[in-house]
Parts: sequence; C-alpha cells; structure tokens
Amino acid sequence: MGIATINPATGETIKTFEPLTAEEIETKLALAQARFQEYRKTSFSQRSQWMYKAAEILERDQVELGKIMTLEMGKPLKSAIAEAQKCALVCRYYGDNAEEFLKDLPGSTDASQSFVRYQPMGIILAVMPWNFPLWQVFRFAAPALMAGNVGILKHASNVPQSALKIEEIFTEAGFPEGVFQTFLIGASQVESIINDDRVKAATLTGSEFAGASLAAAAGKQIKKTVLELGGSDPFIVLESADLELAATTAVTARMLNNGQSCIAAKRFIVLESIAAQFEKLLVEKFKALKVGDPMDESIDIGPLATPDILDDIDKQVQKSVAMGAKVLIGGKALEGAGNFYLPTILTDIPPNSPADKEEFFGPVASLFRVKNLDEAIDLANSTCFGLGASGWTNNPDEQDRLINEIEAGAVFINGMVKSDPRLPFGGTKRSGYGRELGIYGIQEFVNIKTVWIK
Repeated sequence: MGIATINPATGETIKTFEPLTAEEIETKLALAQARFQEYRKTSFSQRSQWMYKAAEILERDQVELGKIMTLEMGKPLKSAIAEAQKCALVCRYYGDNAEEFLKDLPGSTDASQSFVRYQPMGIILAVMPWNFPLWQVFRFAAPALMAGNVGILKHASNVPQSALKIEEIFTEAGFPEGVFQTFLIGASQVESIINDDRVKAATLTGSEFAGASLAAAAGKQIKKTVLELGGSDPFIVLESADLELAATTAVTARMLNNGQSCIAAKRFIVLESIAAQFEKLLVEKFKALKVGDPMDESIDIGPLATPDILDDIDKQVQKSVAMGAKVLIGGKALEGAGNFYLPTILTDIPPNSPADKEEFFGPVASLFRVKNLDEAIDLANSTCFGLGASGWTNNPDEQDRLINEIEAGAVFINGMVKSDPRLPFGGTKRSGYGRELGIYGIQEFVNIKTVWIK
C-alpha cells in the first residue's frame, strides 16, 4: 500500500504522498544528529515549557485533530477527540515528572561518592501503528524528548496527515527544528535507518511480524528495542461479579477503536453458573450499537481501517464458524461502501479455531464457558499473547489468584484494561517486551551510567 489518506468509510482516496528519497532521509538524519548535540544540553525546565505548550496545542486543536484521525482510520469522532485530549495529558505528565524520574540516584559503596546518572542516547526511531495515530506516538515522544533524546517517526502508511501534524505540533510548541521529525517512508526503508550508526535505538507498536523484523535488524546492530505487539486479552467473569457492570464494560472494552486495539478485551471467559445471564446481557448491548459514519457523533462503531483488515476479520469468523463456532449476533460485513463489519459474538468456540487462538482485530467477541477458576486461568493463559487481562470478582482470594497467575503485562480487577501515563504499559510472551509510560517508560531510552568517585 502506498502512503495515502483513504477514507475507510467510503473508500475514497483523499491525498497521496511520495516516500522520502535516500537523499532526503540523509538530510533529515544529519539534522537530527546535529540537533541532538545541542538539545541534550537543554534544561528540564526548558523542555517542560515546550512540552506544556504542546499540550496546549493538542487541546486547542482537539476537534481538528480528531477529524484528521477519523478521516484516515475511521474511529468515531468522539473517540478521536478524546485521544487528542489524552495526548495532552501525557505531555503534562512528563513535563511535571521527568526531572524527578531522571535525577541522580545515590548509592552506598566503598567510594566517597557513587551514584547513577541517566543520560540521553541520541536519535530514537519510532515505528508506529494507525489504530491510535496520535496517542501511540505521544506516549513515546513525550518521555523520549523530555529525557533529552530526539525522535524520528515512521508512521503507518495510511495515516500520513496525522504523522505530519504531530511534527507540526512539536515545532509550534517551540522544540528546535529537528528534535522531532516525521519520515514518510515505506516499511522497506526502515532497516537502512536502523542500520545507521546515528540511530541509537528503536521502539515499535504493531504486529508480531513487524516487531520481529525490527528487532532482528536492531539486534544485528546491537541496538535496544522496545516492542508492544498484539494481544488477545481475556475478560474473566466470576460468580461474585456485578454482571450488569461487567457486561456494560465488556462492550466498551471490546469495541474500543472499532475493535482495533491491542488491549481490547477479546476472549470473554465466564463461569457456567452465570454464563447464560451474561450472554443475554452482552447480546442485548451489542444489538444496541449503531454502526455508520464515524463523523456522526451518535455512531458507536465506524469502519475498519482498511479493506484488508475487513477481509481478514471476515475470514477468521467464517473459518471459526466452519469449524463449529456459533454466531449469536453479526458475523458478516455491512453491505455497501466502506469497511464496515457488524458487531459480532461467537460462542461454542472450537479448540484451535481462529476464535480460540488468534487475535481478532475488529468488533468480534469470543465467548467461552468454564466450570471453575482453574479452567478460567488455564484458558486465559492458553494463547501466545500476554498483554493485558481483566478479571471480574469481588472475592479477594480470587482477585489474588488472577493477579498472580494470569500471564500478562497488566491485570485489571473489575475494570477494563487501559493505558495510563502514570503506570507502566507493555506485555510478555509474544506481546512484546519493555515498557512505555510511568517512570519505567522514560528510563527505557537513556544510558544508565554508574559514577564512582574515590
């Protein structure tokens, strides 16, 4: 796919872009390297002022930014506006806390003085996905820039206008030219950039394939990577749960971003004793969802981002049904223009079917019934993914077991999985490694230097 804005609600190509040439990439890398040598010496106070200004711009332009995101990848406009607001939040969080997070850490040794000093690494490459066009980038950029690094962005090819807007925001905020740059390039151009000695590390949010490819290229150059990859998050409902609240949250957790979120709840694992009641509630709430033009504020579900994603999700559903899964609601694309797929619930999931083992990146829920907590935990851990998990119970012992035994980077009890600037975010198993956000996120891309003075 070329670099282009294609409206997923209509299929209309709005604007196309030419990828950067090798010469243009070199010019941008040279600028980034030169700027780093100066920018790394700026104070935390100065960086914070620029970051606060970026937050102000995000809030000022939230509707315009929301419309760009919705036009490019199809999320409901109200969700896109909320995403711009959340980006302002992460800018302010690191503007407030970066200096404290990176202050010298004293140690007690045989030296007269010893401590740890955190120093920026240089140019950090960010390879980012289309599903949260602003948030995924700002949660990398805010800590990276506050640490004194400079950032270069290779965004997904279907959100080029969002990518360019991010660079504009940092420039308008006052960050020196070259501190953050968008590279409009194809995937085939990434390896040559990670091979460049001036690029010190990389972060990627995306598919397993993309993550493995970047990590392999970076590994050959002995460069650090942080990967946030796919997920098939379990949503476990036990007997003591508030079923109405759990079902309401289940719909939000599954349909976030039209179902196109790595941390969306995807596998709903319910005890047999309450499964019929929960299933009834879930079907009722799915039926109430409105599908249509994402610019219409009354719409709950917009189109999937690309025709390929629509085709993939339909193939996964049809294969699961052919293997024996039952469709409770939905199960097909919406007729007419655009990449619309009806909200879908599958049950009686056959072992090893797509609905059992694969990530569904669209508005499809897999509903499982289990006899007890042991079966629930075993099923939750039965995939190769380990990003997030949500557990619903008011029993403290069951809560402890879910927290301790679920294989995931995050476990939320009686709430949906979400990212928060104040908490680390990332996964285990094939969902990736490393952490974003919180104190751990800003310390991923720094040189942790030991200092020993006799």
